Amino acid sequence: MSQVRSNRVAEQMKKELGDIIGRKLKDPRVGFITVTDVEVTGDLQQATVYITSLGNEREKEATLKGLEKAKGFIRSEIAKRIRLRITPELTFEFDASTEYGNKIDQLLRQLHESEKDY
Repeated sequence: MSQVRSNRVAEQMKKELGDIIGRKLKDPRVGFITVTDVEVTGDLQQATVYITSLGNEREKEATLKGLEKAKGFIRSEIAKRIRLRITPELTFEFDASTEYGNKIDQLLRQLHESEKDY
C-alpha cells in the first residue's frame, strides 16, 4: 500500500471523525473535542486518532472512556462515509503537542522578561 494513499485516507478520516464526534456522538462524557491528527498504518488496518480536549485530567479520562465506548459506532459511521474494503481499528490518544507548545511559549516569555531586567 502506498504511503500517499494512507495519508489521503488519514486526512479524510480526520475530517469525518471531527464531524461524527462533534455532531453524532451523544455521550455526555465526551465534551468539546478537536481531532488534531490521524495516523493510519500502511495496510489501513489500524488508525491512531489524536485529540485535544478542554478540562482537567479526570474529565480527559472520562472523555477517553466515552470514546472507547463509542468506538464501534464511530467505526461504523466511518465505514458509511469512506469506501474502504476494511475500516481501520481506532485507537484514541491525547495529543500532547499543544500543551508542549504552550510550555515552550511560557519558557520563552520568561526568558524574554528576564532579559529586560538586565
